[in-house]
Amino acid sequence: MSEQLPTAHVDILLAAAVAAPSMHNTQPWRFEIDGHVIDVYLDGSRTLPAEDPTGRAMRIAAGAATFNLRCAAETLGYGTWFGLAPYPREEPDLLARIVIEPSGTRNEELADLAEQIPHRHTDRNPSDATPIAEDVRVALMQAAYAEGAELTWLGETEVRAVRDLVLDTDLREIGDWHRSAERAHWIGGARPVEGIPSSALGPRPASYPGTVRDMGTKPLDRMRKESAFEAHPDLAVLSTGYDEPADQVAAGAALERVLLTAVRAGVSASFLNQPLEFDDLRAKVQQLTQRPGYADMIIRFGHSHPGTGTARRPIADFLPKDRQ
Repeated sequence: MSEQLPTAHVDILLAAAVAAPSMHNTQPWRFEIDGHVIDVYLDGSRTLPAEDPTGRAMRIAAGAATFNLRCAAETLGYGTWFGLAPYPREEPDLLARIVIEPSGTRNEELADLAEQIPHRHTDRNPSDATPIAEDVRVALMQAAYAEGAELTWLGETEVRAVRDLVLDTDLREIGDWHRSAERAHWIGGARPVEGIPSSALGPRPASYPGTVRDMGTKPLDRMRKESAFEAHPDLAVLSTGYDEPADQVAAGAALERVLLTAVRAGVSASFLNQPLEFDDLRAKVQQLTQRPGYADMIIRFGHSHPGTGTARRPIADFLPKDRQ
């Protein structure tokens, strides 16, 4: 095995990694490469102290990036070994260590999911009234389980409860200028390399509270057109049994595996995570699943619309300056 990964392979691996979703598309990752080892770190300059004070959402994003990297490695003839948050006390910002090595046996499932990475995007448009097929629901549950998490589909009563929690969240945020300022910093406008541009916000829900998060912060975004969203949305909660940093990174890997599996099935996703930003409401979300554990994501699934992902920074921005 050569001492260093080929530059072309590094570019493919990192391009896949940074295509992962992150809260407000902050892209809170940096990578260090030593031979065939890639370390995924949290970029402390891109955190969200008002909306994600514990860094949980950022660790989920790192897990999603790690999963994409694993998938891309399979397409290049590599296998991967990895550890999640291996040194939580000594190096809390080190969220994953991935060993890349040549392999004679390809993981066809991961290689197939790698093909879905360019097509995954957060779809904030209304879906039709057709429920997600049962076999797709099972496939998404299996995808979460494969990465150590659980995906629980919510019934009508639980969906109404989530709407109530969204209303509770909005009431708590009234007058919280820290949150509103942070959101405005990342959302709206053109956003050529980071954040969420106005073009990706989708329409405003015609009814309130809706089951899609209205991310609009700027006056023009708040005046964009309204649309009626599905009356019976397909919502699911992604959760893990524990809530340590490694569990949150694992939740991110499970999230991305679920999302890529959904893309392959012609299913899109958006998120309704605002209740998870408050500890007491997060606990109530988990109670809706009637299972022990900790809620990490509330996902709305629908039938896919054509679209592209939000823009990403150049790969060089994620590497130490001496590797650029």
